[in-house]
Amino acid sequence: MKSVKLNRRRFLASSAVAAMGTSMGLQARDHKKNVLMSVNAELPSLKGRKILYTYGGWKGHEPEQSVALFKPWLESEGAVVDVYDSLDPYADKEYMKDVDLVIQIFTMAKISKEQEKGLLDAVSRGVGLAGWHGGLCDSFRQNVAYQFMTGGQWVAHPGGIIDYSVQVTDQRDPVTSGLGEFNMHSEQYYMHVDPNMKVLATTTFNADHADWIEGCTMPVVWKKMHGKGRVFYTSLGHVMKDFEVPEAFEIMKRGIKWASASKFEPAEPWKSPVY
Repeated sequence: MKSVKLNRRRFLASSAVAAMGTSMGLQARDHKKNVLMSVNAELPSLKGRKILYTYGGWKGHEPEQSVALFKPWLESEGAVVDVYDSLDPYADKEYMKDVDLVIQIFTMAKISKEQEKGLLDAVSRGVGLAGWHGGLCDSFRQNVAYQFMTGGQWVAHPGGIIDYSVQVTDQRDPVTSGLGEFNMHSEQYYMHVDPNMKVLATTTFNADHADWIEGCTMPVVWKKMHGKGRVFYTSLGHVMKDFEVPEAFEIMKRGIKWASASKFEPAEPWKSPVY
């Protein structure tokens, strides 16, 4: 009888602890949900924003699949989205005047002088620009004026598809607020980067695939200005499966919102390299 009472006490105690743990887990999830809701309330709305989405170039980065992933979300947020599988709209001055944000995934490829000038002029005037991985910062390798605008250029991904971690370095910025360190299984981008930008997340290389870069800290997510235009970039997103990592997808969505507001909100205090 004594052992039954003892077991009952243990059962009740363990049940109480379990209930407490469940309650704490719910509170933690609710707190995180509230934080994310609060952060998104701080970010600009996409409602009514005119977005030009250009895709093409190397198919390995899944440009067409990216449209299937991002276009429905953009439209659910109230954006008006034009999708082009070419860069031709950049050269149309009248069309670009009405655009609020350009999302580009166009790895490698080539851009004409007229197209490049149209894009550079539009962003300088206040059109936002957002993109990820090679779709924005491994585009048009011969065009240094374009690279000056985006803030970085891919040069290597040692080891190819590997496991690595991303560290959020700015917890105050709405794009990364409430997010912590997370892991990726993808390409870890080594880039040549512009010091004149606000870095929000980084990654650190080890010696496994290139021993001379061991300990090197590299920007993964950044914001910058080009003239009056907001530019947002993340090196995450080699393929669309990468955006199944919640933090990677959340950062990209928030960055798009931030970049969409160049024409409507002032530039932020600059700069914060953190590398």
